[in-house]
Amino acid sequence: MIIEYKDIKMRFSILLIALVTCCLQLTNAQLLKLDSTELNITVLAENLDTPWEILWGPDDHLWITEREGLVSRIDPASGNVKVLLDISETVDETTENGLLGMALHPNFEHPDSQFVYLVYTYFTSARKERLARYTFDSDTLINEMILLDGIPASHYHTGSRVLILPDRTILMSTGDAGSTSNSQDTASLAGKFLRMNLDGSVPDDNPIPGSYIWSYGHRNPQGLVLASNGMLYSSEHGPSNDDEINIITKHGNYGWPEVMGFCDLTTEQAFCGANNVVEPIIAWTPTLAVCGLDYYDHDAIPEWKNSLLLASLKQDDLRVLKLNEAGDSIISVDIYFNNEYGRLRDVCVSPEGAIYFATSNRDGRGNDGFPQETDDKIIGLSNEQFSVPTGGVEYHETSKLRFYPNPVGNTIYLDHDEVQRYRIYDLSSRLIRHGRSERTIDVSQLHQGLYILEIHEGNIIRKGKFLKK
Repeated sequence: MIIEYKDIKMRFSILLIALVTCCLQLTNAQLLKLDSTELNITVLAENLDTPWEILWGPDDHLWITEREGLVSRIDPASGNVKVLLDISETVDETTENGLLGMALHPNFEHPDSQFVYLVYTYFTSARKERLARYTFDSDTLINEMILLDGIPASHYHTGSRVLILPDRTILMSTGDAGSTSNSQDTASLAGKFLRMNLDGSVPDDNPIPGSYIWSYGHRNPQGLVLASNGMLYSSEHGPSNDDEINIITKHGNYGWPEVMGFCDLTTEQAFCGANNVVEPIIAWTPTLAVCGLDYYDHDAIPEWKNSLLLASLKQDDLRVLKLNEAGDSIISVDIYFNNEYGRLRDVCVSPEGAIYFATSNRDGRGNDGFPQETDDKIIGLSNEQFSVPTGGVEYHETSKLRFYPNPVGNTIYLDHDEVQRYRIYDLSSRLIRHGRSERTIDVSQLHQGLYILEIHEGNIIRKGKFLKK
C-alpha cells in the first residue's frame, strides 16, 4: 500500500490517495476475482502489431488501429479480424509515430454518416501529422478527405487521440512534437487540444477566434474520454516525473513546459498564478507512461463503477482510478495485471459492461519476457453472470419467439421484423454471445448443446430455447 499526500490549493485537499492494491487473483489465468464479482479473461485476438486505438462501434464490433497503418474490425464473439484499410505506404511509423487515434461518426448506423476519422503521421520533406475522414463501404474504408493537415510532428510526442463531442465537433490531442516551446505558443498546433467542426472548419465559439486551439500547455496526451458525468478526462506523459490525469476545459493552460504536475515549486507557482494553470487531479512520479483511458459506470462490475480505466505502458498494468461523486478527484487506485501481459496501450468499455484492453509489446520498447510469440493481443474482461434487468419491459414466453430451424446448424433465422439486439445464454444463464441483428444470427462458433436465445424487439423481450447440433 502506497499513500502519498501533498498540500495544494483549497479546492484540492488531497493530491493523491493511492490505495494501490495488486488484487489480481487468477485461476488458471482465466478468472479475475474482485470483492463480489468474477470476471472471465479471454484473449479475443492476437498476432497484431502495436494496436493503438480500440473502440466499441455501433455495429457491436471492436474497431482498432495498428500503428503500421491498418484499421480492422474484430467480432467480439468469434475474434475474427477483418482489415478495412491499409495505408502502411502512406503512414510514417517511426519510434512513437504511425496510425494513431480513431473515432466513428455519432450517426454511424445511418447510411449517409458512415464516416471514420483517423489521425496519422506522414513524411514528405518533413514529418507531419493529419486528421482525415474515410467512408465505410462494404467492409472497406474509401474516399479519404483530409480535414486538418500540416500539424507539427517528430519521432516523439505526437499524441494523438480523437473524439467526437455531443455538439458534433471533433476534439483532437497533439503532442509538443519534441519542441517544448510549441506547447505555450498559440500560433502552433502542437502541444494542444484542437477543436473543429465535422468538416474541418473552426467553430465560431472556440476560445481564440479563427484558431483550432481548445486548450494548450500539453506535453504528450495519449488518453481521452468523455465520461457520462460530462467531464473530459485526459492522460498525459510527463518527462521522467509527473505523468498526469487532467480534466480538459475550454481555454485551459496545462502548464507544460513551465509546470510539471502540480503547482508546488516556487517557480511553478509564479507561472500558475500569472497564467491560471489547470492542475491535474493526480500525478505520478516515477512515471507510468500513462496511455489509453476510458470511463466505467456499469452495473456489470459494481466495484469499478464511477472509475477511470487507465492503460499503463511502462508499468505493464491496468489501473482503476475511483472518482469522487463530483468526478473532480481520484480517491483510490487499484492495479491489475502487473507484468501479466506486458505493455498496455488502450482500453475500452462495451455497452454490455465488458472491458477490452490492447497490449503494445511490438512498439520497440518491450520489457523482459515480451514480446511473446503471439503478441500483440486484445484481452477481454466480462462478468458472464451479469444479466441486464428487464424492469418493466414487456416479456413474452417461448411460444412468442419465432425462429427456425431448431435444431440449428450455423444460422438462426428470425421471423421478426424489428429485432434490435440479441443475447445467447447457456443453461446456467451465463451470457455467451450478444450483438445486433435484423433477421439472422450466426451461431457457427457455438459448441453442440442447448441454449437460450433472447431478442429485443422494440420494447418487447422474447426468449426461447434452441439446440445447436
